[in-house]
Amino acid sequence: MDDLLKFLHACYEADNHAYAEVAYRFGAEALLDSHLPMLDLVDMLARDFEAMDPSDARFVGLRHALRVLAQSYAGHPGYREEWRP
Repeated sequence: MDDLLKFLHACYEADNHAYAEVAYRFGAEALLDSHLPMLDLVDMLARDFEAMDPSDARFVGLRHALRVLAQSYAGHPGYREEWRP
């Protein structure tokens, strides 16, 4: 799971840089208002999971949710099939 979390963090950073470039080149109105907050929420969930004790009742569900969310990067060369839920 550590590799999946590192992958999600790296994708989050790359997406944020890409969106900053789009905003710089074309103006902030070129961005979808909902996408950046969604990226932030996925990153927040990943960080929550990293800090969570495995005995926490939410642990299994959050692990599954992160695997589902990671599927949005299935076309990325760093994505691994073993991460599919």
